[in-house]
Amino acid sequence: MTEDGRRRGRNETEEERADRMWGELIQEVRVAQTGVQILFGFLLTVVFTPKYSQLAATDQAIYIGTVVLGACATGALIGPVSLHRLVAGRRVKPQAVRLASRMTLVGLLLLLATMTSSLLLILRVATHDGYVPYLVSAVVAWYLVCWYGLPLWARRWHTTEPGDRPVPPKTEDGGPGRR
Repeated sequence: MTEDGRRRGRNETEEERADRMWGELIQEVRVAQTGVQILFGFLLTVVFTPKYSQLAATDQAIYIGTVVLGACATGALIGPVSLHRLVAGRRVKPQAVRLASRMTLVGLLLLLATMTSSLLLILRVATHDGYVPYLVSAVVAWYLVCWYGLPLWARRWHTTEPGDRPVPPKTEDGGPGRR
């Protein structure tokens, strides 16, 4: 069997793996796209409300930055769809999956920044209290744990190569941990 046709862990060829990974990626992107599009749509309407003209210059600057971040996040998260359309049938799916995956990761980072600045703006306008940056920081920390910390932890401790045994995490005393 040639190297290109060799089967891997799931007993699939590179093309089969790319097809599966593409399907999984598109499902994941659908979730993020919906959220960013709703948020971006909402942000676009704010400037047309009477309250916008009453915002302090700092809050207006935060709003403008938030809208730009939302536009960039939308572009990055819709990008994989355009990529797929433009390269379909060109026999480059494995490369397209890798590129679309990177675009999605960038889109998620931009979405995180958009949500952070949106939360900051809303809480600044709603409360005018000094604790707002701390509250926003706590929410961002939560997003980072959910979106990156736990997935990276799972990838580190629960990923194995075919034939390998999983390595359990160590406890504080250096002994093997429980799963």
